[in-house]
Amino acid sequence: MNLSHEEEENSLSLSKFESMLKTNKVFFFDSEEFEDIILHYMDTGRLNLAKRALKLGLEQHPKSTGLKLVQVEMLVYEDKLDIAEKLLNELYAIEPTNEEIYIQKANIHSKRDEHEKAIAFLKIALKYTDDYADVYSMIGMEYLFMDNLEMAKENFIKCLDEDTEDYSALYNVVYCFDFLDQNAEAIVYLNRFIDKNPYSEVAWHQLGRQYYALKNYEKAVWAFDYATLIDETFLGAYMEKAKSYEKLKKYQEAIDCYNVTLELDDPSSFVLLRVAKCYERLGNTEFALNYYLKTVHEDPLLDKGWIAITDFYIRQKNFQKALYYVNKAIGIDGDNSLYWKRFAAVNSALHFFEEAEYGYRKAFECGDINLDTFTLWTDVLQYLGEFETAIEILLEASNVLPDEYEIEYRLAGLYFLMDDVTKGNLHLINGMKLEPKHLTLFQELFPVVWERTEVQNTILKFKK
Repeated sequence: MNLSHEEEENSLSLSKFESMLKTNKVFFFDSEEFEDIILHYMDTGRLNLAKRALKLGLEQHPKSTGLKLVQVEMLVYEDKLDIAEKLLNELYAIEPTNEEIYIQKANIHSKRDEHEKAIAFLKIALKYTDDYADVYSMIGMEYLFMDNLEMAKENFIKCLDEDTEDYSALYNVVYCFDFLDQNAEAIVYLNRFIDKNPYSEVAWHQLGRQYYALKNYEKAVWAFDYATLIDETFLGAYMEKAKSYEKLKKYQEAIDCYNVTLELDDPSSFVLLRVAKCYERLGNTEFALNYYLKTVHEDPLLDKGWIAITDFYIRQKNFQKALYYVNKAIGIDGDNSLYWKRFAAVNSALHFFEEAEYGYRKAFECGDINLDTFTLWTDVLQYLGEFETAIEILLEASNVLPDEYEIEYRLAGLYFLMDDVTKGNLHLINGMKLEPKHLTLFQELFPVVWERTEVQNTILKFKK
């Protein structure tokens, strides 16, 4: 790696400074060297070394405004805001046109959650600075803190007008568009930006994301293509291009993109899982299973991987293996109602009805109050002859989900099975009032009850 001249000088200064610390010799550095050394240590979190460098710097250059401003920055970093403010006021009296003074005043007000005051000082800084881009970016951030996304967006755009390579500002402006649900507006802006900066892979990538959000997957692929052409190692662009291909049902193309990401980076369980699903949709079950197994090998604690294999075997109607893998998923996340529902469905397919009942009960205990959970659960209880329990559950379900004909028809059938004709008729009539066209459900679930004279009489009276 080739270092720039400036980077090389900074590296030499650091080496010289650290050598001085080791040998206790005193070397001379100019004030700017000290500033670079201090900021380097602050950026890398080595505050003690930054403080030592600052102390030595001020000893050698006691009148350096630059070093004193770095001192202010350090004080702000340590939340010593009052001391920092006092020092800034002293510096202001000496250099009232130094933009850094206003920037640091803004930082102090920002730390105090006084963002409007911070913006006011940053606007003053604009009058004296040569680096408009940074200041506009800082103003944008202050507006973000205030949840004023429109003004934040406006200032990030101004920043990019000054510095098209400020990718942080580009991400921030797109964030504002996203938050404001302005995907179409974002596309217009990004296309204008790309017209002036056609080799900005970040802009192309963000453009693709906007098209994806609008479900224009063909355009998304087109934009991601440009991002990967400009930067052949752009992992995120390949990933999102693959997702777009999946939406277009172009599964082989999606696999090809996912494979590029596997070449560029360490294997990812997410990518392996997506590849598996793509192969399955292509009908290549052998490759699909291979990648499903690679997924859980890569991350044995990925419950989604184990449940994906469960679903694979359910689709293959291999319920014995499905049961093995759903237990793996539950072992990782035993509070997931969807996993318990699968557990119940698999056990039901294997005619393990007591286990199936337990699974639906656990799903309910984990917060699942969907209609199908209640109906499947009570159907299993009916098979087990637990009519009273099934009725209790259905009555609870009717409180949570009122006016559901499936609940009423089941209650009717269960009451008739228990020879409670009055309640049976009541719920049968309720069911027919709600959905007479689905009376066949009652017949399918309770064929013996259906044949009863009292039931047929109730149905005939209702139809009249």
